Amino acid sequence: MLPRSRTLPSRIHHGAVEERHDIKHYLQVEVQPKTLGTEAEVINPQSNYSKCFDDDGRLKRTGTFWTATAHIITAVIGSGVLSLAWAIGQLGWVAGPVVMILFALVNVYTSGLLAQCYRSGDQVTGHRNYTYMDAVKANLGGKKVMLCGLIQYINLFGIAIGYTIAASVSMMAIKRSNCFHKSGGKDPCHMSSNGYMITFGIIEVIFSQIPDFDQVWWLSIVAAIMSFTYSSVGLGLGIGKVAENGSFKGSLLGISIGTVTHAGTVTATQKMWRSLQALGAIAFAYSFSIILIEIQDTIRSPPAEHKTMKKATLFSIAVTTVFYMLCGAMGYAAFGDEAPGNLLTGFGFYNPYWLLDIANVAIVVHLVGAYQVFCQPLFAFIEKWSKRKWATSTFITAEYDIPIPFFGIYQLNFFRLIWRTIFVILTTLISMLMPFFNDVVGILGAFGFWPLTVFFPIEMYISQKKIARWTSRWIGLQMISMTCLCISIAAAVGSFAGVVLDLKTYKPFKTSY
Repeated sequence: MLPRSRTLPSRIHHGAVEERHDIKHYLQVEVQPKTLGTEAEVINPQSNYSKCFDDDGRLKRTGTFWTATAHIITAVIGSGVLSLAWAIGQLGWVAGPVVMILFALVNVYTSGLLAQCYRSGDQVTGHRNYTYMDAVKANLGGKKVMLCGLIQYINLFGIAIGYTIAASVSMMAIKRSNCFHKSGGKDPCHMSSNGYMITFGIIEVIFSQIPDFDQVWWLSIVAAIMSFTYSSVGLGLGIGKVAENGSFKGSLLGISIGTVTHAGTVTATQKMWRSLQALGAIAFAYSFSIILIEIQDTIRSPPAEHKTMKKATLFSIAVTTVFYMLCGAMGYAAFGDEAPGNLLTGFGFYNPYWLLDIANVAIVVHLVGAYQVFCQPLFAFIEKWSKRKWATSTFITAEYDIPIPFFGIYQLNFFRLIWRTIFVILTTLISMLMPFFNDVVGILGAFGFWPLTVFFPIEMYISQKKIARWTSRWIGLQMISMTCLCISIAAAVGSFAGVVLDLKTYKPFKTSY
């Protein structure tokens, strides 16, 4: 949905407000050449307005390399980083880092392909695609558009659930670490996560009322800072633990058969499921392609948007991969086979408790922002579709100016208020029903990785560049796609097997930690 700030202003004609969205018409009617202006200004009045509007008639985009980087880092370095020590623990010192680097390379490559699909035709003057689905529609069309939309928005919905679980676990960990500190470790400090999920849901109901993706740039920057904060704390604590142990733990092949965990003794079959689930966890840690086009739509030009986006993607993934390698490796080196599913909340660390509290506060703040970065495209899609479907309904389309002290004017839309609130309530309820952090992370990573990060970007690129079938380039791209499909299927199988195991000891709404 585009708020009024991103459309051309209304004209008033004989006392009636007339909405015009065609920039050429708007300029022809409104622009009067100044008497003292230059010759160029008189001949081409539109040049005066190029400072205010982009080529599609919308207000000038202001995003830069750094704001795009902040958006990507906010999306990438999420709760996934906290499960990487566990993931490397399942795969071992050899396969773990190798798999992580391979996922990073695939993401850099396919994100570069996807960035070129922001404009159809010419990369500088071609028609803009505002969303991932718009790009699929422009390049592929047909049933693939519906398939893409279904996968994308189910995945976004799932990510909202995953972030709700992760945030509640971190909020609970703050209270538990203080409880451990007060009791000297004697009290197990068990508690329910339900109240914390509800608290996070209330916070998201408020932030979900931000009308437009463009208006959450500041939230992304705050969230990016928070992600570096808790990642650095996790890294520092891991290094400290390794120094305390005097050696690196872990093995070349990962968790050993016969190891006793909270879920029981690891069998050969469980070892296989856990290894596959680890692939899903790593895939989830890199998932951001589904909002790449939306991020790119905030970038100003020149230079061409795809050039800025490629640089931002390469820089962001390089930085996050270094963090991932350090956090995952140090977490595994510190705990070995006992590496917790969530590094900062699994209570591998107990002290210093105040540092753990700071890290978990940073996680919650980051997830508040990341929730919005991922959900805003879904919000925009539903609201845009509803406005087309019920264009005459004031409930759907009308916006009311509400003055808010120290903030300014807030444009209230009743449909936006109600539907976004229902969405947050629904994700919160499902999170309370299925509070399995590692399993949910694995499923989301498996479900979204191949279709959204690999398949559609490759297919769109082939279509756009008109790459002929059975050429060496076409075969190479298809080999990448098929390999990633096999990885996604394997990760999904492992993650669902994990859910089945967890359900054996699960009671709805009564899960405690």
